[in-house]
Amino acid sequence: MLANVYHGAGRRSWDEVADPEITDEADAIIRVSATSICGVDLHILRGDVPSVRPGRVLGHEAVGIVDEVGDRVRTIGPGDRVLVSCVSACGNCQSCREGRYGQCRGGGGWLLGHTYDGTQAEFAKIPFADHSTYCLPPSVTDEEALILADTMPTGYEVGVLKAHVQPGDVVVVIGAGPIGLAAMLGARLFSPSHIIAIDHADRRLEAAKQFGADVTVNNSVSDPLDVVRALTDRQGADVAIEAVGEGETFELAVRLTRPGAHVANIGVHGKPAALHLEDQWTRDLTVTTGLVDTYSIPTLMRLLANRQIETSKLVTHRFDLDDIAEAYDVVSRSGETGALKVVLSSEA
Repeated sequence: MLANVYHGAGRRSWDEVADPEITDEADAIIRVSATSICGVDLHILRGDVPSVRPGRVLGHEAVGIVDEVGDRVRTIGPGDRVLVSCVSACGNCQSCREGRYGQCRGGGGWLLGHTYDGTQAEFAKIPFADHSTYCLPPSVTDEEALILADTMPTGYEVGVLKAHVQPGDVVVVIGAGPIGLAAMLGARLFSPSHIIAIDHADRRLEAAKQFGADVTVNNSVSDPLDVVRALTDRQGADVAIEAVGEGETFELAVRLTRPGAHVANIGVHGKPAALHLEDQWTRDLTVTTGLVDTYSIPTLMRLLANRQIETSKLVTHRFDLDDIAEAYDVVSRSGETGALKVVLSSEA
C-alpha cells in the first residue's frame, strides 16, 4: 500500500510500504476513506516530537471501512463505517476506567502516527479496536465525522471542559486555528457572555466569527489586554484557552485572566514556556494541561447527528489521498492559504 512516511525532521514522502496485518486479537484493519493533517503532524516534521522515529507512517485521524478484525473484537465488523479515535484505549486499566484514555497504562494512549503506524495511508491497523473506534450513524458524513477524531474533542475536553466554562463567562481563546475554533464552538454550548478570539492572522479571525467569537483581536496590531479589560471592568477574563503552543502565548493567556480564573493550555509546546509564579502566586489561578482523551466522542457524535454543532465548516481544503504532498504544503502555509482542516479522501 501507499503511505505517508516520516524520514526525520523536515522530511516525509508518499511511499510503498507493507500492508498492515493483524498481530493482536484486539486489532482491526480499516480501509481509510478519509484522513487529515493535524498541527501535531507539523510539530513532528519540525522535530518537536523526538519520540516519533524515522520510518513511521504519520497520521492519527481517520474514517474508514472495516476490512478485517481480530478474534476478540466485538463492537465492529467487516463492512462497518467507523470513526477512528486519535487515542487508543485498552479499556481495562485504571486510567481507561476513569475515562482518561490519553493516559492509558495498558498499552494505549497516543499511538497512531506516534509510536505506531498511523492513518495517512490506504489502510491502517487500529489497536484496541473495541475501545478506539465508533460506528457512524448514516446521517453523519465522513467529512463531518473526521473532525471528531481529534480536533473537536481536543478543543472541547482540554479547553472548554478543563477550564470549567460557565454561563456568563468571558472566555478568551488565543489561537484561531482548528483547535482554537473547536474550543470556541464547544464554549458556545455553555452560553458565555463573550468569546474573544486572539490571533495575528485576519483570515483566521474572520473564521472565528463563524465559530462563536463575538470579539476578535489581531495581537500584531492591538493589545489584547486593553480589549479584555474594557469588557470586564478591568478584572480580566474568567477563562483563557491557549491553543498555539508558544511560550509567549501561554504567558499572554495568564496575563489576560482575573484572579480565580482558569487557564487551559491546549497548545503543543516544543520549547519551554514560563509560568511567572513571582507574579501569579497570589492570584488563585487554576492552570490545566492535557492530552485529549476522546471520552467526549459519543456526546459530540449525538450533537453532530442532531445538528446542534456543525463541524464541516472547519474543512477548507479537500484533496485526493495521493495528493498528500500538496495538502501538507497548503497546511504548512496556512497563514497564506487560509487552511484550517484539510480532508484527504481515497474517493475524492
